[in-house]
Amino acid sequence: MKTETISIEVDSAAASAYRAATDDDRRKLDLLLSLRIAEATRSATSLEDILVDIARMARSRGLTTEALESILDGR
Repeated sequence: MKTETISIEVDSAAASAYRAATDDDRRKLDLLLSLRIAEATRSATSLEDILVDIARMARSRGLTTEALESILDGR
């Protein structure tokens, strides 16, 4: 499989976790993100519906609206 390097913005906790991961775990994360991006862009489900599902899961795991807005605003 041919790969390319891209740059994405993530929250600082995700960036720290990625940098702290072993090389093997980083390769697994890279593959997981690649597959998820491909799924999101090829899916019959709209991107908006996917984002709503992700937000629903985040809320169920304790992420508040205020915390999410703070993350998105870069605060």
